[in-house]
Amino acid sequence: MYSHVTVGTNDMERATRFYDAVLGPLGMERHKNYRIAVGYAPRGFSGINAPFWVLRPYNRKEANGGNGPMAAFAADTRAAVDAFYAAAMANGGTDEGAPGIRAHYHPNYYGAYVRDPDGNKLCCVCHHAP
Repeated sequence: MYSHVTVGTNDMERATRFYDAVLGPLGMERHKNYRIAVGYAPRGFSGINAPFWVLRPYNRKEANGGNGPMAAFAADTRAAVDAFYAAAMANGGTDEGAPGIRAHYHPNYYGAYVRDPDGNKLCCVCHHAP
């Protein structure tokens, strides 16, 4: 079980525009706003710590996306996966795998893969049959 996931950014304004757009279709919104970090959580979330954070690295070095690390968001519908992917493409994201079935995971794994403008890899997946 995890407490939260973070990704780094070099441009907080650009990052918040991107994440506002791509997480909205998944029912997530900004939960906490700080100068160097923004936390996202499901609408109506009443917890203390948001489960997903976008932040400027605390060591003041440049943020960069890794090869291997990835944050994966669950979607209730395949349409939400499609909306996540479309929002990412319209807001400076890059394609890492268009929405579709990945049967090698399981028959109902419908996912999309993108990188945010800072290069962080993201997945959005629906595990339910249509």
